[in-house]
Amino acid sequence: MDLKNKTAIVTGASKGIGLELIKQLLSNGMKVAGWSRTAADISDPNFLFVKADVSDANSVIAAHKKTVDKFGQDIHVLVNNAGLGHYGKMDEMPFEEWKQMFDVNIHGIFHCSNAVIPQMKILDEGHIINIGSIAGRTGLSGMSGYCGTKHAVTGISHSMYLELRDFGIKVTCIYPGSVQTNFFDKFDMIEANDNMMRPEDVASSIVHCLGTHENYLPVDLEIRPLRPKGKK
Repeated sequence: MDLKNKTAIVTGASKGIGLELIKQLLSNGMKVAGWSRTAADISDPNFLFVKADVSDANSVIAAHKKTVDKFGQDIHVLVNNAGLGHYGKMDEMPFEEWKQMFDVNIHGIFHCSNAVIPQMKILDEGHIINIGSIAGRTGLSGMSGYCGTKHAVTGISHSMYLELRDFGIKVTCIYPGSVQTNFFDKFDMIEANDNMMRPEDVASSIVHCLGTHENYLPVDLEIRPLRPKGKK
């Protein structure tokens, strides 16, 4: 897709991968709506911040309307980046934390994708990026809820690409390993560090996927730090 003058929505826009991705999309000439609960520190005439909670259907409907009012009805790219994780074993985790992960990580993909797919079908063009995780390809002790949501993202993404490819719409699932973001702020056992991937590098991989030839469909992209424990 030629990104110039196209419109993108990026959820989880205020920090980390989402924030870096928005900067790179803007530098590629795109118009970008950043949806998140807190504002993104970006000042650009082609950027619109929309306060939104992707777990809430009505909030997403309102965010979509504000985006269309600003940039027009043609949304070419959706990056389902919003996500969160809670640590806790199955018999110790509060249900509220379990439910929040599923509401944001899974139901958020449903609400946001539902909003943009009909017009993408009319355009016969579009690209939806779902941010999964290495945790969606394995199991981790104390992370059953988070791993469960990311396994679901994999299955949802694979079904979506089969449903949408004949409408000219690409669906790609990205599986990052550890990234230097605030994701780890809630976990006492690990802190973000320089051995993790940089958010801007993950963002550049997403931009590359978006810029591929119209008949080229990247379904899965797994990315990891080269030396997660540093040089020996």
